[in-house]
Amino acid sequence: MFSIPPLEQVLAAAHVVSLPMKVKFRGVSVREVMVLDGPAGWGEFGPFLEYDDEESARWLASALEAGWLGHPDPVRNRVPVNATVPAVSAEQVPSVLAAFDAVHTVKIKVAEAGQTLAQDAARVGAVRHLLPEAKIRIDANGGWTVEQAVSALRMLGVFGLEYAEQPVASIEKMAAVRKAMGGSVLIAADESVRKAADPLAVARAGAADLLVVKAAPLGGVRRALEIVAEAGLPAVVSSALDSSVGIGAGLALAAALPELPYACGLGTVSLMAADVASPSLVAVDGGMDVRDVVADPELLARFAAPAERRDWWLERLRRCHALL
Repeated sequence: MFSIPPLEQVLAAAHVVSLPMKVKFRGVSVREVMVLDGPAGWGEFGPFLEYDDEESARWLASALEAGWLGHPDPVRNRVPVNATVPAVSAEQVPSVLAAFDAVHTVKIKVAEAGQTLAQDAARVGAVRHLLPEAKIRIDANGGWTVEQAVSALRMLGVFGLEYAEQPVASIEKMAAVRKAMGGSVLIAADESVRKAADPLAVARAGAADLLVVKAAPLGGVRRALEIVAEAGLPAVVSSALDSSVGIGAGLALAAALPELPYACGLGTVSLMAADVASPSLVAVDGGMDVRDVVADPELLARFAAPAERRDWWLERLRRCHALL
């Protein structure tokens, strides 16, 4: 653990940006984040707007770790990365995939509110048609009931699924789905790790075959490494719709894991129409080389959030800092 820097120092290091998206993702068409220019590097504070202060404080801890302590030493210099397809229509799939370079693995959003399983199947089928050799994984963000999840996974399983991420909301329901599937589709836990009071409970319950870990929601790279080690399950590192600065923390986490059997979900900058770094941290030939990310002053100025939004984020920073 490192000493939390004084609030005044953090406020002085803060830049708030508003980054337009190429395609709506998680209902977001413009992504607001705060990046911090710390003495050890750049950190990102970007909890989604609906998150409360207690949850958001962990994101701040991650940003301060990156900016004031720096990332741990890597054990690999390159990390495989998957493409991400939001809950778009099947007709939009080709244009979404065109934003990614040399796609070997694809994560597809399913169970979107207001959409049907038939739409999910069409989207997954469109990806499989375009990429017959790619690994495909789906992410329901806890949107199904147990019965819906089992039915959906049996249907979508015909496309060949690497795993299904968070098909249902609770750990108990995850365990029920995993038991019902009998190993025919692997189950990955995301929200059951990053949003849980006890991130290890899902592993103890035998409710998942692997973990999806994100540096920011877990309080930083080092805390995420501890959770993976204690859980004793394979891990996939994912992002939270971050700018290249935030992706840099995820890349550092993936680079420091002792084992990395799966491609990581760190390619979401390709879904953005703007960024804070040049060049952006995006996958090349299906992977990312490990490197530090530095925000570009010109981009920070060009995409600076309006004054009222900057004030909103600074007040949020003050509240969350007080919780650390």
